[in-house]
Amino acid sequence: MNVEQVLFYLFAFGALAGCSGVVLSRNPINSAVSLVAAFFFLAGNYVLLHANFMAIVQILVYAGAIMVLFLFVLMLLNQRDEELGPRKFSIAPLLGIFAAAVVSVTIGAGFMSYRNATANFPADVPVSFGTVQQIGRALMTTHLLPFELVSILLLIGIVSAVVVAKRRL
Repeated sequence: MNVEQVLFYLFAFGALAGCSGVVLSRNPINSAVSLVAAFFFLAGNYVLLHANFMAIVQILVYAGAIMVLFLFVLMLLNQRDEELGPRKFSIAPLLGIFAAAVVSVTIGAGFMSYRNATANFPADVPVSFGTVQQIGRALMTTHLLPFELVSILLLIGIVSAVVVAKRRL
């Protein structure tokens, strides 16, 4: 096992731990901080894949901008533990864990069969693939409409957060 594999497993385990913290934490601030940690571990996996631009975007956009917005809204809402109510037992989390396990096993089985079928898969990736110029050209030509729709969706989210926070004050 080489260093790259050890780092991959470390980043993958950290991302899974962060995502588990998001789902299992009752405090919304702790969930948001766990999500930031998961974003950083995912950025580490992007670096291992030699997708440095995606790693920087992951940190700047998601861990930086989006999570700061989430934390700002959560702190404005200022929910306390007593407002969340007592912890209740429900069958829904158990069904969710079961569904996640079934989906994980299915994806893993599909991946293993694909991996065994393409053991001699050549990596014919052009040198310019994933560069800032290529990504910018794709965003401003073929994917311009989805790019602009996402910006409108983010604007709606920001305005909604301000409206929710203003009602509470």
